[in-house]
Amino acid sequence: MIMKKIGPKGMKWLKIIHVFLVVLFFGGIISSVALNLHIDFTKYDESYLGYKSIVEISDNVVRWGAIGTLLIGFIYGFFTNWGFFKHRWVGVKFVLYIIQTIVGIFVVDKLMLANMELLEVQKEWALVNPIFIRNHEIREIAVYFQVIVTIFIFIISYLKPWKKKKLRSNQS
Repeated sequence: MIMKKIGPKGMKWLKIIHVFLVVLFFGGIISSVALNLHIDFTKYDESYLGYKSIVEISDNVVRWGAIGTLLIGFIYGFFTNWGFFKHRWVGVKFVLYIIQTIVGIFVVDKLMLANMELLEVQKEWALVNPIFIRNHEIREIAVYFQVIVTIFIFIISYLKPWKKKKLRSNQS
């Protein structure tokens, strides 16, 4: 069964939606990083409110951007001429995004929610709990990884490296 491809007008709208969702996703991550950098982890109330805000940003901005971007990636793959692996740079972007999403779900979100629970249960004691501290440090590294990967994906999207070069015939 051959699937119908999206036309030029649909491609423009797809690109607009894609850019909007990526802005949500990356903007949410950067907002969380900025907030995280300004939390005083010696003060419980500030730590609790900071983590609560980071959870809200994750749930209501990053997650929607991530899910939407992934769905748009599937639409590009199935309903456009781009495909998933027709162009190496598109395949690399797709694979990196999947890796980044897995890190977000199974590292960043898991540790963020674990620390939120520690803050709710242990209150001030959570801030000196080695598990909280370790979770926070690993989470920070994972978030920086996500930022670096996203920037690399932006670069790939703009430069489109690894393009197939058109063969030129040597005619005399």
